[in-house]
Amino acid sequence: MTSSASPTDSDAFATRAIHAGQHFDPTTGAVIPPIYQSSTFVQDGIGGLRGGYEYSRGGNPTRTALETQLAALEGAAHGLSFASGLAAEDALLRAALAPGDHVVLGNDAYGGTYRLINRIHGAWGIRNTPVDLTDLAAVEAAIESGTKILWVETPSNPLMAVSDIAALAALGHRYGILVVVDNTFASPALQQPLALGADVVVHSTTKYLGGHSDVIGGAVVLNDDDLHDKIRFIQFAAGAVSAPMDAFLTARGIKTLDVRMQRHSANAYAIASYLQGHTAVERVYYPGLETHPGHELAARQMSGFGGMISLALSGGEPAARRFAESMRLFQLAESLGGVESLVNYPSEMTHASVRGTELEVAPNIVRLSVGIEDVADLLADVEQALARL
Repeated sequence: MTSSASPTDSDAFATRAIHAGQHFDPTTGAVIPPIYQSSTFVQDGIGGLRGGYEYSRGGNPTRTALETQLAALEGAAHGLSFASGLAAEDALLRAALAPGDHVVLGNDAYGGTYRLINRIHGAWGIRNTPVDLTDLAAVEAAIESGTKILWVETPSNPLMAVSDIAALAALGHRYGILVVVDNTFASPALQQPLALGADVVVHSTTKYLGGHSDVIGGAVVLNDDDLHDKIRFIQFAAGAVSAPMDAFLTARGIKTLDVRMQRHSANAYAIASYLQGHTAVERVYYPGLETHPGHELAARQMSGFGGMISLALSGGEPAARRFAESMRLFQLAESLGGVESLVNYPSEMTHASVRGTELEVAPNIVRLSVGIEDVADLLADVEQALARL
């Protein structure tokens, strides 16, 4: 006898990640839903839409399936899938802000986010104040009468600062501010910002959600119906939607998110522990280490510590460059969150756009995206690169 309960009713994250929005095809019984690689849809008479679909910029069944999956991952009412993480952030900012409004954001944030807020939206009269989000008093001092968004990134990129989502949400709401959390580094497998009080979650789905370095995408996930409708309209009017194949690839990646994040976390902890004891390493930034200032908070707020590590090399910029360029299994490239390990030099790669600002990344910092390869092979690669310093 078949149970009438839907697998997406489960409280188990792994079950929801695999089944939410991913119903078998009723026509053929195919377990994997088809990719609706169509730009337009036939109407049964003028305005007679089948399933509400008329043109893929406005809606596509493959994208709908992914958006259902995204909402289920974060325990939200609404998920929106975009062409990139920055496209998702841009639509949210346009929906929530007007000229003259103010944003408080972290002083250790992804360079692309700061560039978008400071240079693109700044040209339209949006002001911003970067601040240490781990210091609640400093955050409160930065809030103005025109502050409309508190933008939180935790763990932060690239210095892995851990901010208290629940405390920041309570502070923001006391002032009537929308609290947004970029959950890209942790992923919903390890951290649930909406359950901690945040209003909106954003993702670069390019990273851990997609998980295979083969698709670009972004997401906005939230419960507020009115804000959802505003963002959806901007997405439709401006057109920054994920294509059917991109939506399919992201949905496929999400199905293994839970097990991947466990392996990413285990491998990263082993590497961070090794790095912490090496004489060539000045400091290791990884919240899974007990020496990390945000370790206890991360242990409460997250179910694992993730696959991202940053390290400061004792030999300064020359050592950082040599280390990054000497790695073999870790490939020198931008991005993160794929099954393969990557090494990045933020000062000239992902964070080049914030040089000369208070978000500038020190030139002795190297960032590692630890993949799911055999950990002994990864450790051997780190060891041989350090031996070249």
